[in-house]
Amino acid sequence: MKILQVCQSFYPCLASGGVVRVVYEISKEFVNHGDHVTVYTTDGCDGLIGNNRISQDIYGIKVYYFKNMFKILKSRFKITNPYYMFWIARKDIKNFEVIHVHEHRTILAVIIHHYSKKYGIPYIIQAHGSIGYFSKSLFKKLFDRLWGFNILHDANKAIALNETEFEEYCKMGISPDKIAIIPNGINLDDFRKLPQKGEFKRKFHIRDNEKVILYLGRLNKSKGIDILIKQFNKITMDIKNVKLVIAGPDDGFLNDLEVLTDELDLTDEILFTGPLYTSDKLEAYIDADVFVTPHFSGFPITFLESCACGTPIVTTDKADKLEWIQDVGFIANDENIVQCIIKILFDDDLSHKFSENGKNLVQEKFNWHILSNKLEELYKNI
Repeated sequence: MKILQVCQSFYPCLASGGVVRVVYEISKEFVNHGDHVTVYTTDGCDGLIGNNRISQDIYGIKVYYFKNMFKILKSRFKITNPYYMFWIARKDIKNFEVIHVHEHRTILAVIIHHYSKKYGIPYIIQAHGSIGYFSKSLFKKLFDRLWGFNILHDANKAIALNETEFEEYCKMGISPDKIAIIPNGINLDDFRKLPQKGEFKRKFHIRDNEKVILYLGRLNKSKGIDILIKQFNKITMDIKNVKLVIAGPDDGFLNDLEVLTDELDLTDEILFTGPLYTSDKLEAYIDADVFVTPHFSGFPITFLESCACGTPIVTTDKADKLEWIQDVGFIANDENIVQCIIKILFDDDLSHKFSENGKNLVQEKFNWHILSNKLEELYKNI
């Protein structure tokens, strides 16, 4: 098949969020299947090389890195504004058999919507947890009025990551029979050889007898990391040998978290590592006793990575619905999140059960070898 993937950022911008990783992994899988894959994206991070009129070959994937005309819109407001994409799209889109658009409130989606309708090329929309029907900002409401509703309603299919997103699509007026639930996955090859336990603690001078609570992801207000710090403060009142590790790139919230840490006098108990990649990231998962993300939308790949490393998970009922988490950890509430974390830290039998369940789960359900086949079948059906 001739497939077009559309996303705001692409490899090597893996720190930009889970969408980048998803598009990168499924594109590689489709290439392995013998499909011809093209990606339309932007120069969304530093270090990209190339002319925006000439595509680059990334592991067999043809990638157009369209330059953002106004860098400040991308850096400050996260609004991509791809220069020259119009000219490429109006000539090339008619050559594709199917288009997969990742995130619908983007200028890229507006352009793709226009030319796919013009040439009659079917497209799939995947919001990746960004619909936010119940908490739409003024910008989202304006965008939806101008373009967003048409982009969603004209799609041949919509992909939801979970039941919550399925319901949000329905609230936006999408017919249920146009929605397919396909979760995210991971590349199991990245977890074949895991690091030895203790490497992360050694690098960051954490004592062997200290328990480690890990948050790993973008430092964004929506993730509820401040809630985690406040709950961690309660834990330290009774437990001394425990460390909270907060790892990930700053997404506008790092300063607030550092101020809160100082106010609670937790600077010795909380470690901010910055972004972690490849082996450093795996070492953090391996040495963590529990992985905690209070709030999320969509289907965090970090949860699957944690499971693949055998680390139990705690999240809260304020997040999207992922029922399988109760097999690999706890879905807590504001009243019992501390108790849930402590139970995993000190109940070895329970922790081992969650650990083994997580490893089995990603092997059987959430790996890209399986999920890419479901996606490809969906492509063929439309």
